[in-house]
Formats: sequence, structure tokens, C-alpha cells
Amino acid sequence: MDGRPRPQPHSPSASTRRRERWLVILGIVLHAVYMLSIFDIYFKSPIVHGMPPVPPRLSAPPAKRLVLLVADGLRADKFFEPDERGRYRAPFLRGVIEEKGRWGVSHARPPTESRPGHVAIIAGFYEDPSAVTKGWKANPVEFDSVFNQSRHTISYGSPDIVPIFCSSIPHSTWGSYPHEYEDFATDASFLDHWSFDQFEGLLNRSLHDVKLRQLLLQDKLVIFLHLLGCDSNGHAHRPYSSIYLNNVKVVDEIAEKMYNLMENYFNDNQTAYVFTADHGMSDKGSHGDGHPSNTDTPLVAWGAGIRSPKFLVHTEKPDDGFRFVDDHRHDMPTPQNWALEGFERVDVNQADIAPLMATLVGLPCPMNSVGNLPSHYLKLSKADEVEAVLANTKQILNQFLRKSEQKHSSSLYFKPFKPLVNYLAVLDQIEDLISARDYETAMKNSEELRSGCLFMGLSSIILLLEKSPLLYHAYVFMTIFLWTRIVHNLGFMKSAWRELSNLPFKYIMNLLISSVAALFILEFLVMSFFDRKLYTWCFLALGILASVYGALFVQATPAVAIYTWLTCWFLSIFTLMPAEIPENNNLVIFSGALIILIAMASRGTTTNTSSFWLYLNRANKRAPKFSKLFFAQVILIAMSSIMVWLTTSHRSLHKELHPLHQLINWCIAGFSMVLPLFSPCSVLSRLTSIFLGFAPPFLLLSIGYEAVFYSAFAMVLMGWIFLESANLYCSEGSDSTCYSSLADGSVFGYDERCLQLSDFRIPLLFMILFNVAFFGTGNFASIASFEISSVYRFITIFSPFLMAALLIFKLFIPYMLVICTFSAITKIVRIPRIGCYFLVILLSDVMTIHFFFLVQNTGSWMEIGNSISHFGIVSAQVVFVLLLFALTNIYTRDIEVSSRELTSRKVM
Repeated sequence: MDGRPRPQPHSPSASTRRRERWLVILGIVLHAVYMLSIFDIYFKSPIVHGMPPVPPRLSAPPAKRLVLLVADGLRADKFFEPDERGRYRAPFLRGVIEEKGRWGVSHARPPTESRPGHVAIIAGFYEDPSAVTKGWKANPVEFDSVFNQSRHTISYGSPDIVPIFCSSIPHSTWGSYPHEYEDFATDASFLDHWSFDQFEGLLNRSLHDVKLRQLLLQDKLVIFLHLLGCDSNGHAHRPYSSIYLNNVKVVDEIAEKMYNLMENYFNDNQTAYVFTADHGMSDKGSHGDGHPSNTDTPLVAWGAGIRSPKFLVHTEKPDDGFRFVDDHRHDMPTPQNWALEGFERVDVNQADIAPLMATLVGLPCPMNSVGNLPSHYLKLSKADEVEAVLANTKQILNQFLRKSEQKHSSSLYFKPFKPLVNYLAVLDQIEDLISARDYETAMKNSEELRSGCLFMGLSSIILLLEKSPLLYHAYVFMTIFLWTRIVHNLGFMKSAWRELSNLPFKYIMNLLISSVAALFILEFLVMSFFDRKLYTWCFLALGILASVYGALFVQATPAVAIYTWLTCWFLSIFTLMPAEIPENNNLVIFSGALIILIAMASRGTTTNTSSFWLYLNRANKRAPKFSKLFFAQVILIAMSSIMVWLTTSHRSLHKELHPLHQLINWCIAGFSMVLPLFSPCSVLSRLTSIFLGFAPPFLLLSIGYEAVFYSAFAMVLMGWIFLESANLYCSEGSDSTCYSSLADGSVFGYDERCLQLSDFRIPLLFMILFNVAFFGTGNFASIASFEISSVYRFITIFSPFLMAALLIFKLFIPYMLVICTFSAITKIVRIPRIGCYFLVILLSDVMTIHFFFLVQNTGSWMEIGNSISHFGIVSAQVVFVLLLFALTNIYTRDIEVSSRELTSRKVM
């Protein structure tokens, strides 16, 4: 301790507690409002309206109609590589690459999700970030696309994609299957056959329907088939499973059937074909981040207007310095097992596909497109090629001019972008070069002008910030309010400073050392966002330090010191394991047995007659060792382990999960979380019941080692309880009268004391444990870290919001254990919880400020996205901590603790 006189205990008045509640509410509101600032800064729609379309001045469109085939969730490597027998999974499209058309890799940009990918493919710009608030299931802002510009669009496929892009277009014919078809418990390749069958049925009907046949014979016709099978099978069975790899063959067969059907029906060689994917699929069956397995997708184009294959003499090509949106170099070497080194590979950014498709059928590029026309795919005359590139350039230039106009109208001071001040003169020069048939120079100047315009178009999101939305006024108001309160309490701050300056030098040094230690720990937590293995070293060290502290300074029983050491070392193992959790349901079942053993050991301490254990179990003296409630919770855990085995066996046999099984799982999870409210009020009894209550839903949502992590994490939390209790027990003395009163079984009330400098360890330990709950079994900062197969025991029909809710709930369960333990400790050591809460918020705010300065706006999209997500997560953590404190108070508010001395003195 610091040697200064101890503050006297006190009981907060009702008015003080009301003020504390209002402070908590104000803290939630302030942090929530400022957390929203990141959406205003980084998640503003890049879409502007009011630009005229720029149709390409071609002598004749290369194609009369376009077929777009999108294989949702198809990885480039699984498409191009051979199988274990050396046979290629897509023989038809491989023949197209070798004999009829061009190929490459299309590089998507995070977030690699279905809607953003389709927006890039058909509209030419990357996902409108404001769509994140709608779950990427609706268009937050209407935008132009190849479908809008077409004379007619025909589309069949998923109900999550086709209606979004076709339902609002009057000149469209579309259909989608029911949501119930998207069942992850089945082979989803039949969904792809459904889409093709619907289009084939349409062509067959046109043989007897004159109006329908006239519609099909029009020019500028776009046909879009969305093939969801690879995505669903990748989620359910992983992209290296036989079901997923067989689905690659299915989409190849559909591409072949589609080609033969179109050529036989129209028989005019006027159809262009584009085959690609919206995103890939990680090895764990997820997508969303910027890993190459998610960003690299195949692109194959053939038919009218597409060049024939170009054979290469030299397979090695120098890097020309161009970078794609996922930071890949241009013309990366083709993997040898693809056996395509002899055929020119033309990689594109995903947004480049939109101007390619628009040019093929003679349509204007979508007005918000940022794609560059990949002219290496097009079979055009030199004059038409220059005209197509010039139209692409003018379309991007129009976006810049429109955004500049909006900026000029809302700015007090407007400074034009110097490289584009004389854009009219540059356009006139290009027109003169075309008239003089100097196509090479005209092409060069067009591409240079497009590269200045494109840079400004991508960065012009900042131009929208001066419109001052409503939240901007809230930011200003909150800032003024906070500084007003600071000035209002200036007298108190001066008094506090005078009091601090009069403290002994030893106390000042202790304060400085504590502050430096706290900053060191916070910096460690910041670094852990980038390397979760740091927690292994952290808990190896904590195990030794805690056991030494308990044995030498607290003089606790040897069992407590050894227990703390072993549990910390056990927990250190999990952050060495892969963030992508491998499936191992035997571990989940084993964890159910481990949870029961831990709970039995915890309840067994109630029979220990030593003074320390009597002290810790004080309020549970009259309760039986194993109550009916305890047995009920154990039975629910056993049932959840049985249901894990049962549902896993059904899935391994590719059987559908019975609705009765799902109902049982829902009932077990829901009922088990209510039971802790009826448990005894002593610290160990209530926390053990909470541990048992959240175990069934966690087990049912687990697929591997994270189930064992739950037990290891709970044991460390229990070790924290033991050490704090032992520290308090030894500090309160051991007179015989107090011991006899403990043995009698009476429950003592207690008063809170003021916070001391030594109490700073409690919020610091909370921060460490809270972040271990964050990163102990994965990386919550990554979109792709969610393991969707963990929800299959509750739901198999695709329902994004319910699935996301279950995943987030699973992630929150360890946080609930930490906060319940934290609340119990504040009661054990008799310090005000509200004070500890605010210390936690202060520490979180320090981390938030650090991450604010780590936000990047340069580098790869993955680096930018990760820096933003880190800031957003830590900012949200401040709000969630306060909300979770309120939620867990339901379980912890009636916890009773014992005291070795009854105190009722008040602080004057």
C-alpha cells in the first residue's frame, strides 16, 4: 500500500446513485454519437446524380446481346487448377480460354460480399459504404448500371441478389427462388440448375409467344444468371470439399449449356459472353476480407466483340507498376499447375467489367463507374477502340465535374484541381488527333486524362463533407457541452490540483509509476490487435507473477497460488491456435464434460472448513452442496453435448437437420440462461451458476477448440476471484470473534470505501481479460473471422440477420463472464462500481485515441479497412462495455459478500 491513511467506508445516498446513473447514460450517449463520426467520415456514398450518359461513338456495337454468368463465391484457384487426377474442373471454359476468348483474374475489393461484388460488376463502382447500415440487402441510393442502360434485362437467380438489381427496372424480366431453397444442410448446386432451367423455359415459351420473341430479338439485350451454388456449398462444406469442387463442374456445364442454347436459338454470332464471380471463398468457408482467396476471382470472356486467344512466346513479364484494388501487382506469374502460361492473361479490377460489358453492346458506361475499359479484351478497329476509351474517359470526367460543381456551391473557398483546369482543351486536342487518324497519341492522351479524373473521383468523398448533416451539429454541440462542464468545474479542478501538489513525494512517484505501467499495458493491448500471440507471453508471465504474489505477499493457501499459475498457462495455449477454427466436435463434447467437472469442483469448496473458504462461501453456508438447480444445469449441459453429437452426425451424412432438433437446441439455450437468476447469492455459487447457464448456448454455437477456451477462461476468472478474496481476507486480520461469527452463518452487510491507487489493478486486469475474450479464439476485427457453420444447430435456412445475431451473441458470452466477475470483485473489495466503470472507460478512451491516429487513408484497401475497423471496434467497445454492465447487473446485483468486520462509519 501507499502508507497514507485509508479512506473511511461510506454508503452512497440515493441522490448520488441517481447522479451516477445519469452519468452512465450521458457516457453512453456521448460515446455512441462520437462513434458514429466514423460513418460520416469513412462511410459516405460516392454516388452523385445529374451527369449525362456518354454513349461510345462506335461504327457498330460489337455484339447485339450480352450473357453475364456470375458464379457466386467461386475462387480463382479452384476454377483454374486441376483436380487430384490431373483433370480440369471446368473443361468447357478452359477450352474457351485456349480457343475462343480471353481470360484473366478479376480482383475484387473488400468487403468481399455478394452485393458489393455485383455492384462493382454491373455498375462499375465499389460498394456504396452507406449500404452497411442496410446489411447490403438493399440499394441505399439508386444508381446507374448496365441493366438500367440496356434495352431489356432478363435475370434469374438468388432472392438476395436478383430483386435488388432488377425489381426497380421497368424493362426487366426476372425471377428468383424462395429463401427456403438456400438450405446449408443440402448440396446447393441444384440452385444453379434452377436458374438455367428458368431461362431455358423462357426461350421455349418464346417459340409460341410472338411478343416475347420480338423482345428477345432486340439489340442491347442483357441476360444475367446468378449461380449461388458455390457460395452456399463453400459456407456449408468448405471450398476444398468434394461438394464445392463438384459445383465448379456444375457452373462449367451451365456455361456450356447456355452457350449452346444461345447459339442454337439466335444463330447469328452476335452474342458476347462474360463469366466471372463476385468474390472468392476462404479455406474456412467464409468471405469478406482482403485475403487473395476472397479477392481473386476468374474472368473468362468470349463471343462477339471479344479477341481470340493470344499466344505468348515469353512467359515472364516485367511489372509495369500498376496496382489493383487489392494491391496485387499487374501480371503476376500464373501458377504452373494452371498450365496457362502460354495464353495471355489480362487481369482487371472488378469494376472494369462494367465498362467492358457496356462497350460490347454499345451502351454508355454506368454514370458512377470508376472502371477502366480493359481494351485488351475487345476486338475493335483502332478508331472504335479510341472512341470507346474516350467515352470511358468522358464518363469519369463528368463525375469529377459534377462533384466539383457540388463542392463549389457549398464551399466558402473553392480551389480547382490544377491538372484538370484545362480539360476542355485536352478533349479538343484528342478530337483533333482522332480526326487526323493519329489513334496512338489520341489513346495515350485519353488514358492520361482518365487517370487524373479517376484519382479525383475516388478521393472526392471528402467533397461531400461540407453539407453538414444533422450529426455534424451534434458533434459540435457535444464538444461545446463538455468544455462548458469543464469550465463550470474549474474551481474543483484547481482544488484537486492543490491537493495533489501537497501529497508526499512517495505518493507522487507511485502515481507516476502506476500511470506508466497503465500506458504500457494499454500499448500492449493496442499491439495485440495486430498479433494475438502476444497474449500467450502475457499469460505465461501473469501466471508466474500472480502465483508469486499470492504465495509471498498475500500469503494465500498454496492451492490458490498453484491453481492461478496453472490456469493462466492453460489459457496461454489458445492464442497460439489458428484464428480460423478447425472443426473438431469431439473437443466440443469433451468441453461439456470439463465444464461439469469444473462446476463440481467449485461447489465442492463449500464443504471446506478452513477460514478462507468459509469466508469466500459465507452466504452459501446453509445451501446444500449440490442443489436441484445445480443438477438441472448439469443436465442441460449434458443435453447440449448430446445435441452437438446428434446434429453433427446428421450433417456428416448430408441429412437435413430435423426441426425438432432445432427446437430442442433453442429451448436448451434459452432455458439455461434463466436459471442463474435463481441460484444462491454467494459469490462462488452465483458465478458458478452463471458459468453453467451460458455454457449450453456456447457449446451449441461451437465447432472446435473455442469450447475448451470457455472453460479455461472461466477458470482464470475464478483465479482472479480467489486472489482478490485472499488479499482482502489477509488484510482484514483474523481475530477469533470474527471467525466464530463466520462459522455461525450470519450474512453481513457492507459499505463501500473510496478508491485507492492500488485499486487501479482491477480495471487494468479487466481490460486485459476483456480483450482476451475478444481475441482468444479469433479476430473479431475481421469480417471473415465469423464461422457461419457454428449456427447450423439453430438454423440452416439462409437468414443473414438471425445468423449474424447468433454469431455476435456467441462472441459476447465470454464478455458476460468477465463483466460478471468484475462486478463481483468490486463487491468483494468494497469499492464503488461506478468509479471502476469510469476508470475502464478512461482506459478504453486512451486506446481509442491511439487507434484514431492509426487510421490510414493510403495503402491497400485491406490496410485501410483494418485500420478503420480497429478504431470502430475500440470506439464501440466503450459503448458496449457500459451496456453490458447494465445487462450483467441482472445477474450480479443481489450477490452477497461477507466481511471480517462490520463497519458502519461514514465519510464526512
